Amino acid sequence: MKSLPPPQRKLLGPNDLGALFGKPKPTAQYMRGERSSTFFGWHPVLRDARDDVRAAYWRASARTIDMIQNSGWIAGIIRRGVATIMGTELRLALKPDYEALGWTQKFSANWSRKVERRWEAWANNALECDAAGLWNIHIQAAAALRSYFGAGEWVAEYPFISRPQSSTRTKVQLIPAYRLTQETNGVDLFQGVRVDRHGLPMSYRFRLTQPIVDPGEVIEIPARDSANRPRVAHVYEGDISQMRGISPFTPVLERVKQYDELAGATLKTAIIQSLFGATVTSPSPTADVLSALQSPDEQQRDGDPTIDTYFRATDEWYRGANIDLGGLSRLAHLFPGEKLEFLRSETPNSNYEPFSKFILREIAACAGFTFEDMTGDYNGATYSSIRMSTTTNWPIQLHRRKHVVAPFYQAAFECWLEEEIERGTTPFPGGLAKFLAFRKEATSATWRGAPKPQADDLKWTNATEKLRNMGVITDETICAEIGTDWEDVYEQKARERDLRKKLKLPETIVAGSTVADEDELDKPGGEDDGETGDPPKAAPKKPARNKEKRQ
Repeated sequence: MKSLPPPQRKLLGPNDLGALFGKPKPTAQYMRGERSSTFFGWHPVLRDARDDVRAAYWRASARTIDMIQNSGWIAGIIRRGVATIMGTELRLALKPDYEALGWTQKFSANWSRKVERRWEAWANNALECDAAGLWNIHIQAAAALRSYFGAGEWVAEYPFISRPQSSTRTKVQLIPAYRLTQETNGVDLFQGVRVDRHGLPMSYRFRLTQPIVDPGEVIEIPARDSANRPRVAHVYEGDISQMRGISPFTPVLERVKQYDELAGATLKTAIIQSLFGATVTSPSPTADVLSALQSPDEQQRDGDPTIDTYFRATDEWYRGANIDLGGLSRLAHLFPGEKLEFLRSETPNSNYEPFSKFILREIAACAGFTFEDMTGDYNGATYSSIRMSTTTNWPIQLHRRKHVVAPFYQAAFECWLEEEIERGTTPFPGGLAKFLAFRKEATSATWRGAPKPQADDLKWTNATEKLRNMGVITDETICAEIGTDWEDVYEQKARERDLRKKLKLPETIVAGSTVADEDELDKPGGEDDGETGDPPKAAPKKPARNKEKRQ
């Protein structure tokens, strides 16, 4: 039998040791510290935004609404947000595409002014515009904006309702966002919104009662009717594939709750530290100390000494131990072994204010407002810092005005104007058929709201005046900045000028112009009444003077 050869042994070199113990290879990649404690347990998954919203919608909406109802900070910032975004109202500035409609610019301007006046009369009458007859269109728009902050969306229906109290049938009916069902089939229905294969909303499913209290009846309303008139408007902001909105406060719900807990714990600690405490210091057992404070009769009557016995003894002592000096001064002869010490609260400490402000800054940033707007604390703020923060956050409010509030007005305006043209109260060249064919061209409009907040009106005015003198901005831009309509301003100035002349009052001097500039409007061809749509007549030319005769 052959013996096996002895095993061959080889000395390991430096490279072999590295391979043996798994020496890491040089790499270049994202998140190289995957095994660190920072990423431990942090494993989110990727899925469509509509699935994320559907999973968190009920809890996020309920918690946000509860927060709005119980947090002064959040309720205050929403009220301020509504005032900043829309002020008292959004005003219609109708700008139809007159070239596509085959109109002249002058006729388009005259027709737009008439429509704007009739719109204001309808929008400010609650019986005309509200299905419930309670709110005008501006109060409803503010409610829709608050619904956006609470649930991340607003929903409205635009039904036809005939009633003897109003002359029009077009009405607006706000619907609580939570009544839009969460039904999903994964094919064409997502959270109560039925869509086509491209994602266009075709209809909406509503639950007539509160879903948690009573399943109730579910109805389905088309998004538009056969004439493309809006039946339901649903507005929200979101990501790709998202079908429902979610509150913008959702990312900071935990922070708001933490702030409430911090404030509550700090207050409780301060109250506890302010309580007066009495102690007895003695090397003897507690029972012996309390027994020593009692008389023999008291010991027999009360049995085992208790803390109540001690308090009764001290009470009897203090009844005869006060030395009153009159007024507010008094001496107290304390019980033997007691020491009176007045304590002061050590809470909140020096770290409370910076930390609480840090939480409030995060909440304000998530909501899209400045810290000063949210808290009203301008301590340490300068003109430049306030102006910069306002300039940075103002586009957010303009975005919300245009894409959250303006669609509410626009849908109501389209429905109202269609009825106006159908009834014949607002003439439209070509009639209702042409309006339906050119709806978007005829209803093109902008909605003007509250002006941009200014830290210093005088500095802003001086800067605006210089830009106007340079010819780089117009009166329309300036009026839009301060929340007015330039055509209204011009018309009002003309009326005031005529009344001054009638009453023989002196003319006012406008910066950058003279009285003679206004008088030019009285010359032939210098003013157009804007009613006929005809171009203004040219002023007659003056005959040229004969230079020879003048000499």
